Amino acid sequence: MPASSVLRRSFAVLAALPLLTLAACGYGSQAKDDGAAKVAAGAKKIEGLDTVKIGYFGNLTHGTALVGREQGIFQKALGATEAEYATFNAGPSEIEALNSGSIDIGWIGPSPAINGYTKANGKNLRIIGGSASGGVKLVVNPEKIKSLKDVKGKKIATPQHGNTQDVAFLNWAAEQGWKVDAESGKGDVTVVRSDNKVTPDAFKAGSVDGAWVPEPTASKLVAEGGKVLLDEATLWPDKKFVITNIIVRQEFLKKYPKVVEAVLKGSVETNKWIKANPDAAKKAANEQLEQDSGKALPAEVLDPAWKSIQFTDDPLASTLNTEAEHAVKAGLLEKPNLNGIYDLAPLNKVLKAEGEPTVDDAGLGVK
Repeated sequence: MPASSVLRRSFAVLAALPLLTLAACGYGSQAKDDGAAKVAAGAKKIEGLDTVKIGYFGNLTHGTALVGREQGIFQKALGATEAEYATFNAGPSEIEALNSGSIDIGWIGPSPAINGYTKANGKNLRIIGGSASGGVKLVVNPEKIKSLKDVKGKKIATPQHGNTQDVAFLNWAAEQGWKVDAESGKGDVTVVRSDNKVTPDAFKAGSVDGAWVPEPTASKLVAEGGKVLLDEATLWPDKKFVITNIIVRQEFLKKYPKVVEAVLKGSVETNKWIKANPDAAKKAANEQLEQDSGKALPAEVLDPAWKSIQFTDDPLASTLNTEAEHAVKAGLLEKPNLNGIYDLAPLNKVLKAEGEPTVDDAGLGVK
């Protein structure tokens, strides 16, 4: 069997067996109701639904979900339909939760969304909105790496095999003319797949020389003496690329379209509030992180991390298609058919009602 086929097959197995990830990071923690999200007196259920289950990661790149939850904006939009939340550490576990019905709507990175959609032959999820752009950096040990060419021969961490940052780093390395086996991570540069929670310790111990990671991990590395060698945003047109999308179970979207619209309304209102109140929003996101994980981010990590993320309703669909092409080039994915991965009609309906410009699906929307 050709090497590229082995890589693709291995990646398919990884994406198809998210329970392997569940054992490592937990299926997703169910959170109890918090005071900010109490149902308003006299509120009514939307479409008779008792609860909607929402998933997200404990990353600042999922700041819309963090702030919208902490401020009670989602709950207000949902009326008496209660928002229940689950937090995740990795894309495969969130996709598994979506497939099993453990969550209905989720904030997630582009690579897990692409993998989840293609592995289910386009039958399990839809991307219904954008959430964030940017917030990904290559941070290195400045004593070992002083320039981009010095990355060759070093050990660079990414969060997970085949995840969004893993794909981005492998693509960047290939553009430097370096060869790396996408399966093993070995080659002209060694890719070390390391959970974001342990990467700062590995960096501090010298086990890795740098990392291509999202916020707040990037800023945690800087706080440990690292230096930002490259901001991924500089590699994209207009310095914009999708880092977080909103996805939904297709069955749920079909059955409860008004509930989906309500969550999207909450997302649009949250992003608007974040832009109008950046300091308060940063504080709200950190408070939700503390509630979810038991630990808030210190200012030296929170401030630069928050500043590097752009929150947006636009899913930046053309960049998702480019990221899929990068995964194919790296040998991590068979060329996917992404037609129908987007359904932006509910979001555009909300945006029109809010007097905001509509967004485009780059020709990948439901026909």
